[in-house]
Amino acid sequence: MRPKESEHPKYYNYYIDLITQEDVLNALTESKKTTLDFIDTIPIELANYAYADLKWTVKQVLIHCVDTERIFATRALGFARGDSQKPNSYDENSYAVNSHANLRSITDISEEFEAVRNSTILLFKSFSFETLMAKGDTPSGFATVNSVGFTICGHTNHHLNIIKERYLKK
Repeated sequence: MRPKESEHPKYYNYYIDLITQEDVLNALTESKKTTLDFIDTIPIELANYAYADLKWTVKQVLIHCVDTERIFATRALGFARGDSQKPNSYDENSYAVNSHANLRSITDISEEFEAVRNSTILLFKSFSFETLMAKGDTPSGFATVNSVGFTICGHTNHHLNIIKERYLKK
């Protein structure tokens, strides 16, 4: 079931609204296929392209999606297991700079995305309805495990849209 607005911080709404599926497993699975299909269409000559100074390259954006998914999946796991510690926020720009994404092939990045998403799908597949409704405290406020899963998908969709609009329309 789709998360209610009361189940997550307000800013999650933007990402969740980018998802059309009604349950988190379908959202994760369909988003995986869409993302992998999209990565296959990125021209190799644009993989290290940044549309402006101090903006990330296409590869850095894709690794940002992978890094964020890992972090959010870890948050979901903690909430599901009853961990009451509030997770720290992270510096996405530091992660991007230190990812060395531009030294990697787009194929390697695609394979990493697929492996991480498969892991996330298996994690969410293990959750009962009650577990999906478990809440934890994020740096932005309380969120259910379910809403974190939807946000993972929406975050990836958001960045794919940015790549389409700002990187591939040169």
